[in-house]
Amino acid sequence: MMTETLSALYPWTKSLHVIAVIAWMAGLFYLPRLFVYHVEQVEFASKTDEMFQTMERRLLRAIMNPAMIATWIFGIALAFTPGVVDWQAVWPWTKALSIIVMTWFHHWLGLRRKDFLAGVNTRTGRQYRMMNEVPTLLLIVIVVSVIARPF
Repeated sequence: MMTETLSALYPWTKSLHVIAVIAWMAGLFYLPRLFVYHVEQVEFASKTDEMFQTMERRLLRAIMNPAMIATWIFGIALAFTPGVVDWQAVWPWTKALSIIVMTWFHHWLGLRRKDFLAGVNTRTGRQYRMMNEVPTLLLIVIVVSVIARPF
């Protein structure tokens, strides 16, 4: 019964998964960029600092967190849909590992937001620029794993 339901809902589950991934990725690209500007151009405890903290908090809590949760929920539903994943292949494992790293990165960004809030950020704009490349690299691995399936 459950597998029949998952199969019947497959187009909707896949659509909602893609929408959630796009929203999550947008936040993963944008939050480190906000951190770059925050660290390079904003004085702690200023009005601009408060504005950046508000933008960062809302992006993380209102967009990124729900999008990450939805991505996981719909992704797990897809993984349990019969015929969608060949667990004998390598590609689902490279995708899964990349998703775990992406989730770690999401939480790392959340901790950095708390550093800004407490006024104890120690990272530079250059370091945030470099970290801004992490979701891009993971996105490449995930998309190639799922679509080209070279493994």
